[in-house]
Amino acid sequence: MDSSLGALLRRLRHATHMTIEELSNASGVSVRAIGNLERGESLGPQRATVIALADALRLTGDCRDELLRAARAGQRRNPAPAPRLMAMPRAVPDFTGRGQEVDWLASLTDGSPDEPAPIVVISGQPGVGKTSLAVHAVSKLSHRFPDGYFFVDLRGLEARPLDPGVVLERLIRTLAPTHNRLPLDLGDRAALYRSVAAERRIAVVLDNAADEAQVRPLLPATGAVLTVITSRRLLTGLEGVARLPLPPLPDVEARDLLEHLIPDPPAAGRATDAISRLAHSCGNLPLALRIVGNRMASRPDWSPNRLATRLEDEERRLDALTAGDLEVTAAFELSYTQLSGAAQQLFRRLSLMPGPHCGLQLASVLGGLPDADTEDALDELVELGLVQSGFTARYRLHDLIRIFARRRLEQEEPEDERAAVETQAVDWLLDTAIAAGRWFEPDYYKTLPKHRDDRAQLDSPEAAQQWLMTEADGWLAALELVAATGRWQRVVDVAEAMHWFSDRWVHWGYWPRVFTLSSNAAAELADHTAAATHLNYLSWAHNTCLGDTAGASDCARRAHAEAVIAGDLRQQAWADSYLAVALLKAGDAHGALPLAARAMQGFRTVNDREGMVMHALSTLGRALERTGKPDEALRAYRHRLTLASDPATAPSPVIAGMTRVSAARDIGLLHITQGRWREAIETLEPAVAWEPASNIPQWQAQMYAALGRARRELGQTEEALADVDYAIAIYQQIGDDNAIKAIQALRNGLGPDPSTRRTPLGLSRS
Repeated sequence: MDSSLGALLRRLRHATHMTIEELSNASGVSVRAIGNLERGESLGPQRATVIALADALRLTGDCRDELLRAARAGQRRNPAPAPRLMAMPRAVPDFTGRGQEVDWLASLTDGSPDEPAPIVVISGQPGVGKTSLAVHAVSKLSHRFPDGYFFVDLRGLEARPLDPGVVLERLIRTLAPTHNRLPLDLGDRAALYRSVAAERRIAVVLDNAADEAQVRPLLPATGAVLTVITSRRLLTGLEGVARLPLPPLPDVEARDLLEHLIPDPPAAGRATDAISRLAHSCGNLPLALRIVGNRMASRPDWSPNRLATRLEDEERRLDALTAGDLEVTAAFELSYTQLSGAAQQLFRRLSLMPGPHCGLQLASVLGGLPDADTEDALDELVELGLVQSGFTARYRLHDLIRIFARRRLEQEEPEDERAAVETQAVDWLLDTAIAAGRWFEPDYYKTLPKHRDDRAQLDSPEAAQQWLMTEADGWLAALELVAATGRWQRVVDVAEAMHWFSDRWVHWGYWPRVFTLSSNAAAELADHTAAATHLNYLSWAHNTCLGDTAGASDCARRAHAEAVIAGDLRQQAWADSYLAVALLKAGDAHGALPLAARAMQGFRTVNDREGMVMHALSTLGRALERTGKPDEALRAYRHRLTLASDPATAPSPVIAGMTRVSAARDIGLLHITQGRWREAIETLEPAVAWEPASNIPQWQAQMYAALGRARRELGQTEEALADVDYAIAIYQQIGDDNAIKAIQALRNGLGPDPSTRRTPLGLSRS
């Protein structure tokens, strides 16, 4: 029998015949907190919480002791590792110095969970060791964070810093995997993260922050959550944070670090003086000190005096140690000269990778080496500290080292070779992105997408999706590059391949950018059909990703104008349909109705089943419903269901399945609004069990809620209760708190006195 805290609490609650809501009312513990405990998302609750639950369950003796023991076991568990892209980089085993800073950071974690969450900003110049200190301190204090400790590179020095919405998505999905659907609005998503984080004891390192606006949504409010921000900037606009400006190491600590890194250094005399000279030449910067120390460790025949003399030669140091951000180039140069020829070439060419990091496959393309040789060269670069590998099979260059690598590239390889390598890398990324994106086109099952390079192993939709998401920074940067160089058709082709995939990753923050680039490229090509197509995609991005109905309407109108010039009836119909959706979302159902009808006629004319059945007919039904024409809306919904169910008129199988569920849901909810309870049950009961419904939990929850409402009205209280509880469970899994609050009113109406009639709650359609 499962002895975990969640399973035990559920068994004890069931034994008392209490619902989660009843236990919440009796204990004062929130419904969400109890649900998180029972699902195993919260493993170490506060003792006061457990006692309140035990009292509410009226536990005594062995049962009470068993619950308290299970809670204590959760509190003692080992810290949870961070998955994939948020794994903490490897802590430096010979970290030296910064003792006062580490102790001060530890003191910030001593507060009460009810107090404001501790937030600290570590600032300082490049190479001063901000990231190393943050990683070392959090790793040393990891026993204080049983729910995990995480690392996010915010890429603040790049032209396109990491979107805070993307960071929030990663954090929420890691901390609460059952939240399948996240709010699109950044403020709502930040609020959800604060709620999720407040129930856990975690540490989050936000590395390389760009500015206050980037990090502010990522800050918790209360709870045992330590947030450590590193940035070259002071971030003075952040309020209520502790600040740690980090200077270079004191002379003593700089010498100590070098003595730790250099094997068997002489204890006194001229060698000690040489170590001081080395530290001085490095400006006491930990990054430069570590690279110099590694150099000495790998060349035992060199003396500290010999290396110190080389660094003091201004001709050898170039301008690095006297020119601001380039002050560590001398140390980079020393490590570079130690590399093998293959590793040197790969190092230089890694400066050409379009994004902030790459995997083995792109590194192989850049280096022009087989994968096995590329792995050896990468290992060599990581070993010498010239390449960082913060998580499995991903490689990146430090900002300053990347500048140095680019300089070496310009010095050692002809311009035409550099251009050819960069073009090859960009084309590989975009070719692979196109091949991956085409897996999600409606007819992918008829002709599998072909890709001339098999490095990425795109042999399934799952593999294609994983590649697109992991390499998103790279292929988007490559797309920006080809747009900047006027390769307009290339931009259009990549964005076209992303069209169907974008529906699967709505929360990615860059679809508006992708389709802005492609619509601009189509305009440059004077291709009016392509311009209409991609302005339609951009309308979707504004409406769905940004919630910007005005922007969506403008793009749809521009798309229609381009389609008219091109004489493209299909894109005219799509523009009408997208504009109708935007107007509906903006509250203008009367304006949407004629557009949806015109879109239907246009799709029918060109026999576009996806557009007619999946999109326009749904929009038409909702416009009819919201303009007071429910009978006509019902006919539209039923016609849509019929078309999606008949192979002769249905779109592709996947889209047809989704459309059938959507149509049945619309029919059932319309029956609910008109009080046709039996008809609603007859429609929704089979539809909720269809396989596509389980893939769209929001729709499934809406249908269960509607079934519960209908059964309540027919006096089928027990069945209604089961349906509503199931709907609440789904909403809890996907994190839709607003829907939970709305449907709770329906749930309360299933008590002893169900006579109170309410309007349908929790049943709104997206």
